[in-house]
Amino acid sequence: MNLAIPLHVLAVVIWVGGMFFAHQCLRPVAAERLEPPQRLRLWVGVFGRFFPWVWGCVAAILASGLWMIFSVYGGMGGVALHVHLMLAMGLVMMGVFFYVFFVPYRALRMAVEAEDWPEGARELARIRKLVGFNLLLGLATVAVATGGVYWLQPS
Repeated sequence: MNLAIPLHVLAVVIWVGGMFFAHQCLRPVAAERLEPPQRLRLWVGVFGRFFPWVWGCVAAILASGLWMIFSVYGGMGGVALHVHLMLAMGLVMMGVFFYVFFVPYRALRMAVEAEDWPEGARELARIRKLVGFNLLLGLATVAVATGGVYWLQPS
């Protein structure tokens, strides 16, 4: 537990914090100040640097979370409702990330390489919506993970 909890939390902070920064800070400025070719190239570069971190975070979150559940608490029957919710929400987030990585991000890279700016813009818009959804789900997961023990505990 001495290593699993910090690893788990740090991976969540990197992933969810990165989505928050990209979606709420970088995206509006890039849309306001950059023309489509520069903006789309910027996003391919940003995602190219961020997504390897997300892959590592996904691996760390899954490994540390499952290790804690099965090694420390003896399985899913030994954990509280908020842990079940946290796991389910995290798995949905991972599924959304896998989809973003393998479908619209791949299409975005191909569109930018072909200099097909309208197609690149469509793919970037798909990514923006999915990252927005994942960001909201990530923030909700953090709330459940940190407050669920108090809110969802039987009296």
